[in-house]
Amino acid sequence: MVDRLRPAYHFLPPSNWMNDPNGLIQWRGRYHLFDQYNPNGAFHGTIHWGHAVTDDLVHWRDLPLALAPTPDGPDKDGVYSGCAVDRDGVPMLMYTGIRPQVQCIAEPVDPADPDLVAWRKHPANPVIPEPPAGVEVEGFRDPFVWREADGWYCAIGSGVNDVGGAIFLYRSPDLVRWEYLNELCRGDVVESGRMWECPSFLPLGGKHVLLISPIPLRKVLYLVGEYRDHRFTPERIGIVDDGGAYYAPQVTRDERGRWLMWGWLREGRDVEAQKAAGWSGVMSLPTVLSLTADGRLAVRPVPELEALRGPHRGWSDLDLAEGGPNPLAELSGDRLEIALAIEPADADEIGLSVLRSPDGAEETRIVYDVAAGELWVDRARASLDPGPSRERRGAAARLPPDGTLSLRVYVDGSVVEVFAADGTCLSSRVYPTRGDSRGVELRARGGRARARRVDAWTIGTIWTEAARTIPAAGS
Repeated sequence: MVDRLRPAYHFLPPSNWMNDPNGLIQWRGRYHLFDQYNPNGAFHGTIHWGHAVTDDLVHWRDLPLALAPTPDGPDKDGVYSGCAVDRDGVPMLMYTGIRPQVQCIAEPVDPADPDLVAWRKHPANPVIPEPPAGVEVEGFRDPFVWREADGWYCAIGSGVNDVGGAIFLYRSPDLVRWEYLNELCRGDVVESGRMWECPSFLPLGGKHVLLISPIPLRKVLYLVGEYRDHRFTPERIGIVDDGGAYYAPQVTRDERGRWLMWGWLREGRDVEAQKAAGWSGVMSLPTVLSLTADGRLAVRPVPELEALRGPHRGWSDLDLAEGGPNPLAELSGDRLEIALAIEPADADEIGLSVLRSPDGAEETRIVYDVAAGELWVDRARASLDPGPSRERRGAAARLPPDGTLSLRVYVDGSVVEVFAADGTCLSSRVYPTRGDSRGVELRARGGRARARRVDAWTIGTIWTEAARTIPAAGS
């Protein structure tokens, strides 16, 4: 039986649980994506590192599990999140072992293998055995490593009890011997959570950007500011993606100099539903990062995704009015990309519905509030199942001087990702129950609007093999 809710062009393993993206690296032209994976079921536990590769950011191959817990080792209770770097021609992984939380490294058995299938853990593990002395912390995990002129640097996510989230900064000559330097940055428990998970730290547009996933906010924040003398001073804070599903992203710089990012799209249904489906967790589409002229973080889908486009339909100069006919009545599907440009005219709201049943009992609405300047994903009627989340989630989205709303919307089973031209993005999970919830409706409310152009494509699968199995885990 085909699972209509299972995405076809977003990455996820063949079965079971997946969460954070890990170890992102382009190695000898091939992109590697590792992830938090449970080989024992569609629930969080017994965390290993899954592994997949792509040559084009579009089509993927699954590989054997890269890292598994070592009995009686520092990662015996789980191989948690981390990163990958190129150490003088040898790719290296750095990750967290838990109970207690410590930092470990691993290297490939054969660095010449383009797939980097087999990995071995370093005998010096744990290379960072404990948090800084004298600090009461909540969490000490998710290392992110980069290189500067005087050595390797590592940012570790944490929180100072009763104070707020913090990032601890370490330095090493060889990834094995580490010294603690200072706090890279600290937050306030009220404004930015009590513990900062999954940091990424990168130079971008003449500034530095720190990405954090704060507990208990359940969303990703970005901080833009200055990095000097081993300290980061934020000047601006914003939300990376406030669609309700996006969490724990990681970045990597590819051979073209682009900063690419993937995030984990969490499920919006309960654990029993995930177990019944046999899978849980999806990666976002790969995106490229930039800073806008006014210093905001912009997130846009990579252009390579256009290779997935299949049959196309297009419309031009469509007049929209509340209660008028739906000009996209003949468009339907649950594996779509839709690009649209709409002039609001005097309408209060403009947008479209996807995964819509003919009677409108189920639909996911994507709405732009013209007066407020806000883009929303409204899931109030996304599913007749009372279990999944029905939150309405949104963010400010700026229109260009001509006032045209330009969106790219990706629909893939239970995933809806929306990208606005200004770099705003909203990623959501929805779970329609009806087989006919496949329609698309273009709409205006409170006045008239004009759709200058609408293009829609049926999207194919990202998988190069029909059957995929996960081999036994490495040691």
